[in-house]
Amino acid sequence: MAEFRMPSLGADMERATLVRWLVQVGDRVERGQVVAEVETEKGVLEVESFESGIVEELLVGEGTTVAVGTALARIGAGAGGEAQPVLSAEPVAASGGAAARLEQPVTIAAVADRPAAQTSGRRRISPAARVLAESIGVDLDGVAGTGPDRAVTVADVRRTQAQPEALGPAAAAAVPTEGRVAQPAAAAVSATSAADAARRTAMRASIAALMSRSKREIPHYYLSQEIDLERALLWLEQENVHNPVEQRLLPAALLLKAVATAAVEVPEVNGFFEGGSFRASTAVHLGVAISLRDAGLIAPAIRDADRRTLADLMGALRDLVRHARGGGLRASEMSSPTLTVTNLGDQGVTTVFGVIYPPQVAIVGFGKVFSRAAVEDGGLRSRRVVTATLSGDHRVSDGHRGARFLATVDRLLQRPEEL
Repeated sequence: MAEFRMPSLGADMERATLVRWLVQVGDRVERGQVVAEVETEKGVLEVESFESGIVEELLVGEGTTVAVGTALARIGAGAGGEAQPVLSAEPVAASGGAAARLEQPVTIAAVADRPAAQTSGRRRISPAARVLAESIGVDLDGVAGTGPDRAVTVADVRRTQAQPEALGPAAAAAVPTEGRVAQPAAAAVSATSAADAARRTAMRASIAALMSRSKREIPHYYLSQEIDLERALLWLEQENVHNPVEQRLLPAALLLKAVATAAVEVPEVNGFFEGGSFRASTAVHLGVAISLRDAGLIAPAIRDADRRTLADLMGALRDLVRHARGGGLRASEMSSPTLTVTNLGDQGVTTVFGVIYPPQVAIVGFGKVFSRAAVEDGGLRSRRVVTATLSGDHRVSDGHRGARFLATVDRLLQRPEEL
Protein backbone atom coordinates (compact mmCIF):
# COMPACT_ATOMS: atom_id res chain seq x y z
CA MET A 1 0.00 0.00 0.00
CA ALA A 2 1.57 3.30 -1.12
CA GLU A 3 1.27 6.46 0.94
CA PHE A 4 1.82 10.07 -0.04
CA ARG A 5 2.16 12.54 2.81
CA MET A 6 0.68 16.01 2.81
CA PRO A 7 3.55 18.29 1.72
CA SER A 8 5.14 20.37 4.45
CA LEU A 9 4.55 23.85 3.06
CA GLY A 10 6.88 25.51 5.54
CA ALA A 11 9.85 24.44 7.62
CA ASP A 12 7.83 25.11 10.77
CA MET A 13 4.44 24.01 9.43
CA GLU A 14 2.39 21.62 11.54
CA ARG A 15 -1.05 21.90 9.98
CA ALA A 16 -3.00 23.10 6.96
CA THR A 17 -6.62 23.52 5.90
CA LEU A 18 -8.09 21.51 3.04
CA VAL A 19 -9.65 24.31 0.97
CA ARG A 20 -11.19 22.31 -1.85
CA TRP A 21 -11.25 18.90 -3.46
CA LEU A 22 -10.78 18.99 -7.23
CA VAL A 23 -11.79 15.35 -7.66
CA GLN A 24 -14.71 13.20 -6.57
CA VAL A 25 -15.13 9.58 -5.58
CA GLY A 26 -15.05 7.46 -8.72
CA ASP A 27 -12.79 9.85 -10.68
CA ARG A 28 -9.65 8.49 -12.27
CA VAL A 29 -6.49 10.44 -11.44
CA GLU A 30 -3.02 10.27 -12.92
CA ARG A 31 0.32 10.68 -11.17
CA GLY A 32 1.08 14.40 -10.94
CA GLN A 33 -2.54 15.48 -11.37
CA VAL A 34 -3.72 18.27 -9.06
CA VAL A 35 -6.39 16.84 -6.77
CA ALA A 36 -6.76 19.36 -3.93
CA GLU A 37 -5.98 22.84 -2.67
CA VAL A 38 -4.54 23.33 0.82
CA GLU A 39 -3.92 26.52 2.75
CA THR A 40 -1.64 27.57 5.57
CA GLU A 41 -1.21 31.05 7.03
CA LYS A 42 1.22 31.61 4.15
CA GLY A 43 -1.19 30.99 1.28
CA VAL A 44 -2.77 28.36 -0.95
CA LEU A 45 -1.10 25.66 -3.05
CA GLU A 46 -2.21 22.89 -5.36
CA VAL A 47 -1.45 19.36 -4.17
CA GLU A 48 -0.75 16.62 -6.68
CA SER A 49 -1.35 12.89 -6.43
CA PHE A 50 1.73 10.68 -6.40
CA GLU A 51 -0.28 7.70 -7.63
CA SER A 52 -2.52 6.83 -10.57
CA GLY A 53 -5.84 5.09 -10.04
CA ILE A 54 -9.47 5.54 -9.02
CA VAL A 55 -10.54 7.78 -6.12
CA GLU A 56 -12.13 5.30 -3.70
CA GLU A 57 -12.70 7.55 -0.69
CA LEU A 58 -12.22 11.14 0.46
CA LEU A 59 -11.32 10.98 4.14
CA VAL A 60 -11.26 14.69 5.03
CA GLY A 61 -13.92 17.27 4.26
CA GLU A 62 -13.38 20.71 2.79
CA GLY A 63 -12.65 23.37 5.39
CA THR A 64 -11.07 20.88 7.81
CA THR A 65 -7.78 21.80 9.43
CA VAL A 66 -5.41 18.85 9.40
CA ALA A 67 -1.90 18.04 10.59
CA VAL A 68 0.87 16.99 8.27
CA GLY A 69 0.46 13.24 8.61
CA THR A 70 -1.68 10.35 7.37
CA ALA A 71 -4.35 9.84 4.71
CA LEU A 72 -6.58 12.50 3.18
CA ALA A 73 -7.85 10.20 0.45
CA ARG A 74 -7.58 6.67 -0.84
CA ILE A 75 -6.90 5.80 -4.44
CA GLY A 76 -7.21 2.27 -5.72
CA ALA A 77 -6.35 0.46 -8.91
CA GLY A 78 -10.01 0.18 -9.89
CA ALA A 79 -12.21 -2.88 -9.90
CA GLY A 80 -10.71 -5.48 -7.63
CA GLY A 81 -7.72 -3.26 -6.81
CA GLU A 82 -6.68 -2.41 -3.28
CA ALA A 83 -7.29 1.19 -2.22
CA GLN A 84 -4.16 3.17 -1.48
CA PRO A 85 -3.92 6.22 0.80
CA VAL A 86 -2.06 8.70 -1.39
CA LEU A 87 -2.70 12.00 0.34
CA SER A 88 -2.12 12.30 4.02
CA ALA A 89 -2.93 14.44 7.01
CA GLU A 90 -4.53 13.75 10.34
CA PRO A 91 -7.28 15.94 11.82
CA VAL A 92 -5.72 18.34 14.30
CA ALA A 93 -6.59 18.07 17.96
CA ALA A 94 -7.14 21.29 19.89
CA SER A 95 -3.65 21.14 21.32
CA GLY A 96 -1.97 20.58 17.93
CA GLY A 97 1.51 19.06 18.05
CA ALA A 98 4.46 18.34 15.82
CA ALA A 99 3.78 16.30 12.73
CA ALA A 100 5.72 14.22 10.25
CA ARG A 101 7.26 16.20 7.41
CA LEU A 102 8.47 15.58 3.89
CA GLU A 103 12.16 14.98 3.51
CA GLN A 104 12.53 18.34 1.75
CA PRO A 105 10.36 21.01 3.43
CA VAL A 106 9.52 24.33 1.84
CA THR A 107 11.60 27.40 2.50
CA ILE A 108 9.28 30.40 2.65
CA ALA A 109 5.63 31.34 2.14
CA ALA A 110 3.29 30.21 -0.62
CA VAL A 111 1.27 32.42 -2.96
CA ALA A 112 -1.96 33.70 -1.45
CA ASP A 113 -3.78 34.70 -4.63
CA ARG A 114 -3.53 31.69 -6.90
CA PRO A 115 -6.01 30.16 -9.30
CA ALA A 116 -7.76 26.89 -8.67
CA ALA A 117 -6.91 23.97 -10.95
CA GLN A 118 -9.02 23.38 -14.03
CA THR A 119 -11.61 20.68 -13.67
CA SER A 120 -14.31 19.57 -16.05
CA GLY A 121 -17.07 22.22 -16.27
CA ARG A 122 -15.64 24.32 -13.44
CA ARG A 123 -14.32 27.88 -13.65
CA ARG A 124 -10.88 28.65 -12.26
CA ILE A 125 -11.26 30.98 -9.27
CA SER A 126 -8.48 31.61 -6.78
CA PRO A 127 -9.52 30.89 -3.17
CA ALA A 128 -8.47 34.42 -2.17
CA ALA A 129 -10.69 35.88 -4.88
CA ARG A 130 -13.60 33.69 -3.76
CA VAL A 131 -13.24 34.83 -0.14
CA LEU A 132 -13.00 38.51 -1.13
CA ALA A 133 -16.03 38.27 -3.41
CA GLU A 134 -18.11 36.71 -0.67
CA SER A 135 -17.00 39.33 1.88
CA ILE A 136 -18.05 42.29 -0.30
CA GLY A 137 -21.02 40.72 -2.08
CA VAL A 138 -19.62 40.45 -5.61
CA ASP A 139 -21.32 37.92 -7.89
CA LEU A 140 -18.48 35.84 -9.38
CA ASP A 141 -20.64 34.86 -12.37
CA GLY A 142 -20.24 38.41 -13.62
CA VAL A 143 -16.47 38.62 -13.12
CA ALA A 144 -14.20 38.09 -16.13
CA GLY A 145 -10.98 36.27 -15.26
CA THR A 146 -7.63 37.56 -16.46
CA GLY A 147 -5.36 35.04 -14.74
CA PRO A 148 -3.81 31.89 -16.27
CA ASP A 149 -6.47 29.97 -18.25
CA ARG A 150 -8.85 32.92 -17.56
CA ALA A 151 -8.76 32.28 -13.83
CA VAL A 152 -10.53 34.84 -11.63
CA THR A 153 -8.04 36.58 -9.33
CA VAL A 154 -8.31 39.14 -6.52
CA ALA A 155 -7.44 41.87 -9.03
CA ASP A 156 -10.44 40.86 -11.18
CA VAL A 157 -12.76 41.09 -8.17
CA ARG A 158 -11.36 44.50 -7.28
CA ARG A 159 -11.96 45.80 -10.80
CA THR A 160 -15.54 44.59 -10.64
CA GLN A 161 -16.37 45.71 -7.12
CA ALA A 162 -17.27 49.29 -8.12
CA GLN A 163 -19.89 48.07 -10.60
CA PRO A 164 -23.36 47.81 -8.97
CA GLU A 165 -24.47 45.03 -11.30
CA ALA A 166 -21.66 42.86 -9.99
CA LEU A 167 -22.92 43.03 -6.42
CA GLY A 168 -25.33 40.49 -5.02
CA PRO A 169 -29.03 41.46 -5.07
CA ALA A 170 -29.19 42.30 -1.36
CA ALA A 171 -26.06 44.42 -1.44
CA ALA A 172 -27.11 46.21 -4.63
CA ALA A 173 -30.59 46.94 -3.28
CA ALA A 174 -29.12 48.53 -0.18
CA VAL A 175 -27.24 51.10 -2.25
CA PRO A 176 -29.22 54.24 -3.16
CA THR A 177 -29.33 55.29 -6.80
CA GLU A 178 -27.45 58.51 -6.09
CA GLY A 179 -23.85 57.72 -5.28
CA ARG A 180 -24.52 54.06 -6.12
CA VAL A 181 -20.98 53.47 -7.35
CA ALA A 182 -19.08 55.43 -4.76
CA GLN A 183 -20.65 53.89 -1.67
CA PRO A 184 -20.24 50.19 -2.48
CA ALA A 185 -16.79 50.92 -3.86
CA ALA A 186 -15.74 52.55 -0.60
CA ALA A 187 -16.99 49.59 1.42
CA ALA A 188 -15.34 47.15 -0.95
CA VAL A 189 -12.04 49.01 -0.84
CA SER A 190 -12.15 48.92 2.95
CA ALA A 191 -12.79 45.16 2.98
CA THR A 192 -10.10 44.60 0.37
CA SER A 193 -7.56 46.66 2.29
CA ALA A 194 -8.30 44.73 5.45
CA ALA A 195 -7.92 41.39 3.66
CA ASP A 196 -4.65 42.49 2.05
CA ALA A 197 -3.30 43.76 5.36
CA ALA A 198 -4.21 40.50 7.09
CA ARG A 199 -2.49 38.45 4.38
CA ARG A 200 0.65 40.58 4.51
CA THR A 201 0.72 40.39 8.28
CA ALA A 202 0.39 36.60 8.24
CA MET A 203 3.11 36.23 5.61
CA ARG A 204 5.53 38.54 7.42
CA ALA A 205 4.85 36.69 10.69
CA SER A 206 5.62 33.38 8.97
CA ILE A 207 8.85 34.73 7.47
CA ALA A 208 9.85 36.26 10.81
CA ALA A 209 9.30 32.98 12.64
CA LEU A 210 11.35 31.01 10.14
CA MET A 211 14.21 33.49 9.98
CA SER A 212 14.29 33.81 13.78
CA ARG A 213 14.57 30.04 14.03
CA SER A 214 17.35 30.07 11.45
CA LYS A 215 19.46 32.69 13.26
CA ARG A 216 18.79 31.03 16.62
CA GLU A 217 19.66 27.47 15.61
CA ILE A 218 22.13 27.77 12.72
CA PRO A 219 25.70 29.03 13.32
CA HIS A 220 26.09 31.12 10.15
CA TYR A 221 29.39 32.04 8.56
CA TYR A 222 29.66 34.48 5.66
CA LEU A 223 31.98 34.73 2.65
CA SER A 224 32.04 37.00 -0.39
CA GLN A 225 33.99 37.02 -3.65
CA GLU A 226 34.07 39.46 -6.55
CA ILE A 227 33.73 37.59 -9.84
CA ASP A 228 34.81 38.96 -13.21
CA LEU A 229 31.88 38.49 -15.61
CA GLU A 230 33.32 40.29 -18.64
CA ARG A 231 34.07 37.12 -20.63
CA ALA A 232 30.78 35.49 -19.65
CA LEU A 233 28.71 38.52 -20.63
CA LEU A 234 30.50 38.94 -23.96
CA TRP A 235 29.82 35.27 -24.71
CA LEU A 236 26.17 35.74 -23.69
CA GLU A 237 25.79 38.72 -26.02
CA GLN A 238 27.16 36.69 -28.93
CA GLU A 239 24.84 33.78 -28.17
CA ASN A 240 21.78 36.03 -28.00
CA VAL A 241 22.41 37.39 -31.49
CA HIS A 242 21.10 34.07 -32.83
CA ASN A 243 18.11 33.82 -30.48
CA PRO A 244 14.63 35.35 -30.81
CA VAL A 245 13.93 38.05 -28.23
CA GLU A 246 11.66 35.80 -26.19
CA GLN A 247 14.36 33.09 -26.03
CA ARG A 248 17.37 35.23 -25.16
CA LEU A 249 19.42 34.25 -22.16
CA LEU A 250 19.81 36.56 -19.18
CA PRO A 251 22.87 36.65 -16.93
CA ALA A 252 20.72 35.03 -14.23
CA ALA A 253 20.75 31.77 -16.20
CA LEU A 254 24.56 31.69 -16.16
CA LEU A 255 24.68 32.43 -12.44
CA LEU A 256 22.14 29.74 -11.56
CA LYS A 257 23.84 27.11 -13.72
CA ALA A 258 27.24 27.93 -12.20
CA VAL A 259 25.82 27.62 -8.67
CA ALA A 260 24.08 24.33 -9.42
CA THR A 261 27.18 22.84 -11.04
CA ALA A 262 29.44 24.03 -8.21
CA ALA A 263 27.05 22.44 -5.68
CA VAL A 264 27.78 19.06 -7.26
CA GLU A 265 31.52 19.59 -6.76
CA VAL A 266 31.09 20.90 -3.19
CA PRO A 267 28.13 18.88 -1.84
CA GLU A 268 28.40 20.28 1.70
CA VAL A 269 26.30 23.28 0.61
CA ASN A 270 23.51 21.19 -0.94
CA GLY A 271 21.25 19.24 1.39
CA PHE A 272 19.61 19.28 4.82
CA PHE A 273 20.58 19.33 8.46
CA GLU A 274 17.98 17.29 10.33
CA GLY A 275 18.02 15.16 13.45
CA GLY A 276 21.47 16.38 14.42
CA SER A 277 23.20 15.34 11.19
CA PHE A 278 23.70 16.48 7.60
CA ARG A 279 22.17 14.65 4.67
CA ALA A 280 23.60 15.65 1.29
CA SER A 281 21.11 15.74 -1.56
CA THR A 282 21.77 13.64 -4.64
CA ALA A 283 19.98 16.25 -6.78
CA VAL A 284 20.35 20.02 -7.02
CA HIS A 285 16.96 21.69 -6.77
CA LEU A 286 17.67 25.43 -6.71
CA GLY A 287 15.27 27.57 -4.72
CA VAL A 288 14.96 31.00 -6.34
CA ALA A 289 13.95 33.85 -4.03
CA ILE A 290 11.09 35.78 -5.68
CA SER A 291 9.51 38.92 -4.24
CA LEU A 292 5.75 39.19 -4.58
CA ARG A 293 4.07 42.38 -5.76
CA ASP A 294 1.87 42.57 -2.67
CA ALA A 295 4.88 42.12 -0.32
CA GLY A 296 6.34 38.89 0.89
CA LEU A 297 8.85 36.40 -0.42
CA ILE A 298 8.80 32.86 -1.69
CA ALA A 299 11.53 30.55 -2.94
CA PRO A 300 10.14 27.83 -5.23
CA ALA A 301 12.52 25.35 -6.82
CA ILE A 302 13.91 24.75 -10.28
CA ARG A 303 14.37 21.02 -10.09
CA ASP A 304 17.56 19.32 -11.33
CA ALA A 305 19.09 22.68 -12.19
CA ASP A 306 22.57 21.19 -12.67
CA ARG A 307 21.32 18.89 -15.45
CA ARG A 308 19.47 21.51 -17.48
CA THR A 309 20.82 23.36 -20.49
CA LEU A 310 21.09 27.13 -20.19
CA ALA A 311 18.10 27.57 -22.49
CA ASP A 312 16.02 25.13 -20.44
CA LEU A 313 17.10 26.80 -17.21
CA MET A 314 16.15 30.22 -18.57
CA GLY A 315 12.73 28.95 -19.58
CA ALA A 316 12.19 27.34 -16.19
CA LEU A 317 13.15 30.59 -14.45
CA ARG A 318 10.71 32.62 -16.53
CA ASP A 319 7.92 30.12 -15.81
CA LEU A 320 8.69 30.09 -12.10
CA VAL A 321 8.52 33.88 -11.78
CA ARG A 322 5.32 34.04 -13.82
CA HIS A 323 3.63 31.32 -11.79
CA ALA A 324 4.78 32.77 -8.47
CA ARG A 325 3.37 36.20 -9.23
CA GLY A 326 0.33 35.19 -11.24
CA GLY A 327 -0.71 31.88 -9.69
CA GLY A 328 0.03 28.28 -10.61
CA LEU A 329 2.68 27.10 -8.14
CA ARG A 330 2.35 23.54 -6.90
CA ALA A 331 3.30 21.98 -3.59
CA SER A 332 6.10 20.00 -5.26
CA GLU A 333 7.79 23.24 -6.38
CA MET A 334 7.56 24.70 -2.89
CA SER A 335 8.68 21.61 -0.99
CA SER A 336 11.86 20.60 -2.78
CA PRO A 337 14.66 23.26 -2.69
CA THR A 338 18.04 21.87 -1.62
CA LEU A 339 19.94 25.17 -1.96
CA THR A 340 18.59 28.70 -2.41
CA VAL A 341 19.82 31.62 -4.50
CA THR A 342 18.81 35.25 -3.93
CA ASN A 343 19.61 38.06 -6.34
CA LEU A 344 18.98 41.71 -5.46
CA GLY A 345 20.95 43.19 -8.32
CA ASP A 346 17.81 44.64 -9.92
CA GLN A 347 17.33 46.68 -6.73
CA GLY A 348 20.78 48.24 -7.02
CA VAL A 349 22.27 46.19 -4.17
CA THR A 350 25.93 45.30 -4.67
CA THR A 351 26.22 42.70 -1.87
CA VAL A 352 23.58 40.55 -0.18
CA PHE A 353 24.15 38.06 2.64
CA GLY A 354 21.10 35.81 2.94
CA VAL A 355 19.70 34.00 5.96
CA ILE A 356 19.67 30.22 5.54
CA TYR A 357 16.24 28.61 5.12
CA PRO A 358 16.17 25.61 7.48
CA PRO A 359 16.69 22.73 7.08
CA GLN A 360 18.88 23.82 4.14
CA VAL A 361 22.51 24.53 4.98
CA ALA A 362 23.47 27.38 2.66
CA ILE A 363 22.16 30.31 0.64
CA VAL A 364 23.95 32.05 -2.24
CA GLY A 365 23.57 35.76 -2.97
CA PHE A 366 24.32 37.92 -6.01
CA GLY A 367 24.33 41.71 -6.27
CA LYS A 368 24.17 43.98 -9.31
CA VAL A 369 26.70 43.78 -12.13
CA PHE A 370 28.92 46.86 -12.09
CA SER A 371 32.09 48.09 -13.79
CA ARG A 372 35.46 47.90 -12.09
CA ALA A 373 38.77 49.32 -13.32
CA ALA A 374 41.36 46.57 -13.83
CA VAL A 375 44.96 46.48 -15.01
CA GLU A 376 45.24 44.53 -18.26
CA ASP A 377 48.26 44.39 -20.62
CA GLY A 378 49.88 47.29 -18.82
CA GLY A 379 46.82 49.55 -19.07
CA LEU A 380 43.54 50.20 -17.30
CA ARG A 381 40.42 48.49 -18.62
CA SER A 382 36.81 48.51 -17.47
CA ARG A 383 35.58 45.04 -16.48
CA ARG A 384 32.06 44.03 -15.49
CA VAL A 385 31.96 42.19 -12.17
CA VAL A 386 29.46 40.83 -9.65
CA THR A 387 29.79 40.10 -5.92
CA ALA A 388 28.83 36.54 -4.99
CA THR A 389 28.23 35.62 -1.36
CA LEU A 390 27.71 32.45 0.61
CA SER A 391 25.98 32.10 3.96
CA GLY A 392 26.92 28.65 5.26
CA ASP A 393 25.97 26.41 8.17
CA HIS A 394 29.08 25.90 10.33
CA ARG A 395 27.72 22.58 11.60
CA VAL A 396 28.14 21.19 8.10
CA SER A 397 30.92 23.14 6.39
CA ASP A 398 33.54 25.76 7.18
CA GLY A 399 35.23 28.73 5.56
CA HIS A 400 37.62 26.51 3.63
CA ARG A 401 34.84 24.52 1.94
CA GLY A 402 32.75 27.64 1.45
CA ALA A 403 35.67 29.39 -0.21
CA ARG A 404 36.17 26.41 -2.49
CA PHE A 405 32.50 26.61 -3.50
CA LEU A 406 32.74 30.30 -4.44
CA ALA A 407 36.02 29.70 -6.26
CA THR A 408 34.31 26.95 -8.26
CA VAL A 409 31.45 29.29 -9.20
CA ASP A 410 34.09 31.81 -10.36
CA ARG A 411 35.98 29.20 -12.38
CA LEU A 412 32.83 28.00 -14.13
CA LEU A 413 31.78 31.53 -15.08
CA GLN A 414 35.12 32.07 -16.79
CA ARG A 415 34.19 29.25 -19.20
CA PRO A 416 30.54 30.02 -19.99
CA GLU A 417 30.57 27.97 -23.19
CA GLU A 418 30.98 24.84 -21.05
CA LEU A 419 27.97 25.51 -18.81
